[in-house]
Amino acid sequence: MAQELKYMSGFGNEFASEDPRCPNSLPKGQNNPQKCPCGLYAEVISGTAFTAPRNSNQRTWLYRIRPSAVHHPFEKIDRGLLTNNWDEIDPNPNQMRWKPFDIPKVGESKKDFVQGISTLCGAGDPRARHGAAIHIYTCNTSMENKCFYSSDGDLLIVPEKGTLSITTEMGKMTVENNEICVIQQGIRFSVSVDGESRGYILEVYDGHFTLPDPGPIGPNGLAYPRDFLTPVAWYDEKDVKEFTVVSKYQGHLFAAVQDHTVFDVVAWHGNYAPYKYNLSNFMVINAVAFDHADPSIFTVLTCQSQKPGTAIADFVIFPPRWSVQEHTFRPPYYHRMYTDL
Repeated sequence: MAQELKYMSGFGNEFASEDPRCPNSLPKGQNNPQKCPCGLYAEVISGTAFTAPRNSNQRTWLYRIRPSAVHHPFEKIDRGLLTNNWDEIDPNPNQMRWKPFDIPKVGESKKDFVQGISTLCGAGDPRARHGAAIHIYTCNTSMENKCFYSSDGDLLIVPEKGTLSITTEMGKMTVENNEICVIQQGIRFSVSVDGESRGYILEVYDGHFTLPDPGPIGPNGLAYPRDFLTPVAWYDEKDVKEFTVVSKYQGHLFAAVQDHTVFDVVAWHGNYAPYKYNLSNFMVINAVAFDHADPSIFTVLTCQSQKPGTAIADFVIFPPRWSVQEHTFRPPYYHRMYTDL
């Protein structure tokens, strides 16, 4: 029987969690005591600058068995079809679509989540901390004694085929079809699959995903904060002789080896943590009069730029809904859009 995972509800909340196998492992009254409970090491991961305004400041304190800095040096490895060099192919202004990427058959060749990432398109540059990329992942085997993280940006993962069992530094979550998850920059995670799997990854290089401002819609509608789920603390007790950490840094992949797992966080507190969301919970807003509303009313998450009202990327869905209008054609209109990131 599969383990039933527990989650904490809310978007952007201040969470606090500790593994019940080690009660009272969260320090009381301070973040970095001289001696942490249970002999743990205090470590902070920052998602924003220290001096960012309070309403946008993101950080989480981790209390782990070993510091994450204990590893052998990173060495560059083959990145396959992962890239951020948009000059590799000549630009093409024509309408385009792509066929589904082939998934390697189980038994023919093994390919895990990291090995199966291919870049589809993008804009901007992670070195300038500006822009976005869209990747496809195809895999048929789980990551064993291995983890991955992006130093370039946040990852929004959308499974299209197969269920992902994801272990993060903050805990475990299961992401099924019609669900999405977000794993922020710098957070390490490992993906397990039960067969052939495929899906999409939206990577944003600057800022973090937020809920869109509803404006005249008011507080009710679109994605509700309470439906976003963050994993509870969980740590791995198994001994590992060789564990590989893969880092995506400026569009390249680097690997470092260490003699312990990275999933040794016993307790944590903060507001910088991965989360998942079931798209069936999206409360659709729709026109019932005589014309089509703009597709922005279907925005689940957005990553805003410094230009007010202009996003680096929006994650938009078109779920089942009543669509009743008079004197207009049912499908959405043709749309031409020329904007800069």
